[in-house]
Amino acid sequence: MKDLFGSPGKVSGLILRMGQCFFAAASLGVMASAPGFSTATAFCYLIASMGLQLLWSFGLACFDVHALRLKRDLHNHVFVSLFVVGDWVTATLSLAAACSSAGVIILLIKDTNFCKMESKLSCDMFQISVGLAFVSWFLLAISSYVMFWLAASA
Repeated sequence: MKDLFGSPGKVSGLILRMGQCFFAAASLGVMASAPGFSTATAFCYLIASMGLQLLWSFGLACFDVHALRLKRDLHNHVFVSLFVVGDWVTATLSLAAACSSAGVIILLIKDTNFCKMESKLSCDMFQISVGLAFVSWFLLAISSYVMFWLAASA
């Protein structure tokens, strides 16, 4: 298999996974601490999706650390297949959650001016959380792309 940027068991792969963990945790934390997040189902879905992405990315980051410490190659067909499926499922769920939450934010801020009328909602925190979710998804999309090419080159 090829040695690509972001491959499992490489430092670049660990950096990608740690970035995914950081931005998913930040998105989850900001949204969960925003008052009124439970008013929209999309925001609850974003929390669930970022929680799943956080667990997945953290698990793979730990796996990368283990492989780096033991100098093991993770370019095994079974591992790469598992990584491909997990990354693509997680990426799809994360993108869907970020897009649906962004749609709700546009509805609340631009279309209905609900955020101006309702001071209990923290629309700025909602926007920050969705922005962090998109950054986390972008990093996961890079990992998904790399895993796809690793699986295809086998």
